[in-house]
Amino acid sequence: MAMKIVEQTNIKVSDLVKGYINDPSTGAVEAYNGRLNVRPAYQREFVWDKGSTSGGKKQEALIDSIMKGYPINVMYWVKSDNDSFEVLDGQQRTISICQYVSGDFS
Repeated sequence: MAMKIVEQTNIKVSDLVKGYINDPSTGAVEAYNGRLNVRPAYQREFVWDKGSTSGGKKQEALIDSIMKGYPINVMYWVKSDNDSFEVLDGQQRTISICQYVSGDFS
């Protein structure tokens, strides 16, 4: 099976966080209006916990970079079906952005 490379797409934070859910009872984490599976089965658990010293600092640094208009690392998504995606790389950043916008930390 050949791999298809897709051109870079810029997505606004406001579009990414639409429909964000993080259901601890099922482990489901979705964003991008239900089109993005942030934690597919092959992803590890969220480790940038705001309660941990290093995790909280990483979240703060990420949000600070975004607020200052600095570029952040590329996040890789895999097309899973017609109009849906899975996060291949960038789960910690995606969840942190969604948590910040949701008011889970300041």
